[in-house]
Amino acid sequence: MIDDRTLMLEVMQNEWASRRKGVRVDIPENVEVKMNVVYGSGGGRDLTLDLFLPPAEFSDPRPAILYIHGGGWQGGTPAQFYRQAARLALKGIVGASCRYRFSSEAIFPAAVHDVKAAVRWLRASADELNLATDRIGAMGGSSGGHLVAMLATTARMPELEGEGGNAGESSAISMAAPLNPVTDMTVFAEETNLHPAAVRFMGGKPDELPEEYRLASPLRHVDADTPPCMLVHGTGDTTVPHNQSVDFAEAVRAQGQRAELVLVEGAAHGFFNQDPDFEAIYEQIERFVLEEL
Repeated sequence: MIDDRTLMLEVMQNEWASRRKGVRVDIPENVEVKMNVVYGSGGGRDLTLDLFLPPAEFSDPRPAILYIHGGGWQGGTPAQFYRQAARLALKGIVGASCRYRFSSEAIFPAAVHDVKAAVRWLRASADELNLATDRIGAMGGSSGGHLVAMLATTARMPELEGEGGNAGESSAISMAAPLNPVTDMTVFAEETNLHPAAVRFMGGKPDELPEEYRLASPLRHVDADTPPCMLVHGTGDTTVPHNQSVDFAEAVRAQGQRAELVLVEGAAHGFFNQDPDFEAIYEQIERFVLEEL
């Protein structure tokens, strides 16, 4: 029977690295991995994530990061963040790269319900995973960055919790790293000529569902409880305009909270996860994560 490490390396190669030049498929031997761990339920089926557990020397209660992949809310793979999760596990941070329901299965707010259930599962599993429940962060790119920003801004909105499991736990996070994220759904849909992925995710156009679009816009929910955030965006991004990150960072700072904004001149969508840019951006993300968690 194939073991989880071999399976994870195959998934990373087939679903991620094979379509990108120079991506090295590697998971450090002293990082334990567990594939397809059930964290909750949605739409009558199990939802799963892939775990990265730090080396044994990190014996004190450890921080955790939930990684949320992009793909226009309609595709993508948790393998997008395997490299980050494996490397931060070497620094003592538990990683959980999650799957969630795509828009073809269920529209907003289903995906938000799912990632909140994943955070609650991490808290409920604190004893088993040796977690510090007050140090749980989230990182994601593009539509995954949108879901991360939703986690950062809606912890006190019970209508977005869903029924995915562990209802007694909080879905609040203490650090967010939204990378080229959508932060204002209405503006994004309008600026991108009603981007079909956004309309599909929302179940209609902004003029048909104005309240839903507002609810799905983390920019509209920023307050004094929003945790420290790091945003990364390329100014040459033609998929998600970089003003989505600029406006969100300014809103967080206006509330007196930390918002670190990294704009890379001329860089395209998702550049942070591509070589040769990966290393430089990863180093900045790692610094921020270690400072905050």
